[in-house]
Amino acid sequence: MTKVLRAAAIGVAVVSLAAQLTLPAVAAPKLTWGECPPDSGAFRQVACATLKVPLDYANPNGRQITLTISGVGSLTAPHALLVNPGGPGAPGIGVEQMVSAALPEKVAEQYAVFSFDPRGVGDSTPVSCGDTSKLVTHPALPYRPVNARQEQQRVQQAKQVADQCDRNAKGLLPYITTENAARDMDRIRIALGRDKIDYLGYSYGTKLGATYATLFPQHTGRMILDSVVDPLVSTYRTTYEQDPAFEARAQVMFGWIAARDTTYHLGKTAKAVGAVWQKVQSDVAEKPAGGRAGVAELSDLLASALYTDDLWSSVADAIVQYRHIDPSGLLSITDQFALQSVDPAQLAYNCMDPGWPRTWSAWHWDTTVADHRAPQFAWMNTWYSAPCAFWPVAPAKQVQIRSAAPVLLLQGRYDAATPVIGARRMREVLPNSRLLLDKGGNHASYLFSNNPCVDGKAEKYLLTGLLPADGNCPAAG
Repeated sequence: MTKVLRAAAIGVAVVSLAAQLTLPAVAAPKLTWGECPPDSGAFRQVACATLKVPLDYANPNGRQITLTISGVGSLTAPHALLVNPGGPGAPGIGVEQMVSAALPEKVAEQYAVFSFDPRGVGDSTPVSCGDTSKLVTHPALPYRPVNARQEQQRVQQAKQVADQCDRNAKGLLPYITTENAARDMDRIRIALGRDKIDYLGYSYGTKLGATYATLFPQHTGRMILDSVVDPLVSTYRTTYEQDPAFEARAQVMFGWIAARDTTYHLGKTAKAVGAVWQKVQSDVAEKPAGGRAGVAELSDLLASALYTDDLWSSVADAIVQYRHIDPSGLLSITDQFALQSVDPAQLAYNCMDPGWPRTWSAWHWDTTVADHRAPQFAWMNTWYSAPCAFWPVAPAKQVQIRSAAPVLLLQGRYDAATPVIGARRMREVLPNSRLLLDKGGNHASYLFSNNPCVDGKAEKYLLTGLLPADGNCPAAG
């Protein structure tokens, strides 16, 4: 399961790059800044440029692919902050505006902010798995199979997805890797005429940033990694770290609702609220809400809500409405947060990790064991990545993350999507880094959770380059 930072309309004036078409005179490709692609969703203040990079860095003069880069601010700003919102495979265009507008004024004066659609994504050369809309209908099969037949139906779906990706990807799949994306970042740095690139990465973007710092420590500037991916285990094993963390986070949400029983009347304890949730799931399993929201769609909703407690009141309101024979609120947020059936770029990045078993029996066994500790999430997480069991391309060797570059690590103590063990391990493999834990559970929250402790320490680092000491912050709010 993954969540990405999404851009929202923020009415803050910024200096447009479109008016600055000339880069400093450096031995680098010239970027011609102009309007962003119309389907990118970029704001008018944002400018875009394209850059050719090698598909295969082992053959740099061979086939070239296109990266689309976006930015706001002045090209002559002292610092260039490159942002990645996670995924993997999340589009970056639009995130630069969101981050730039959220930075404190004295930081924004020092930084031009850039992002990019990574290789395989969006308006960069994209990966396609063809038309997958017919593979999953709604209501979908429940994630937790009730019998062997349901499990095999989902296994067949996973095989079909892998086969379609193979047939439609046009030779891209072997090269959609984190290492290549990090090397693309260095090409962006060169094209921007910078000796060092500053970086802000959320979620999977922390793995990308740490990989860059490992490959190019001499070009790593001020780097902030928020909601840190575990650097020492495979993506496959990371999913099993997530499962119990999501289960625990769900109980926290149910407890939050219970503490407001005078408002919601869903139960005075987390256990009681959990029982109501189970009853709603049972009801929609028998009769899907609106004919399309069944137990799988509710599972998507629950998982999505656990990324930020800002959504908890909306979930509670929707449950209350549903129990009063009004499914509109439930349908609205279910439609908004239901995981899309296939994310080609995310699969392309994830499935190149060598940790995925290529026999379904291993997945079945590991998920059955995980289900005992996390019955609401274990099978859901497994099915989301199941095409990796049948991926048509051999996995790529991974960069072993090790770097002396100074990095600021930010982590929510109870973040379920990137459990805290990953941040602690990243602190170990980046010995000159510092780890700042907040006592909340929001994911990818820097700049957007109004946490004065976290934001203040990160602001000082961006302004001075001086890392704070390892430490703790209160939760936001």
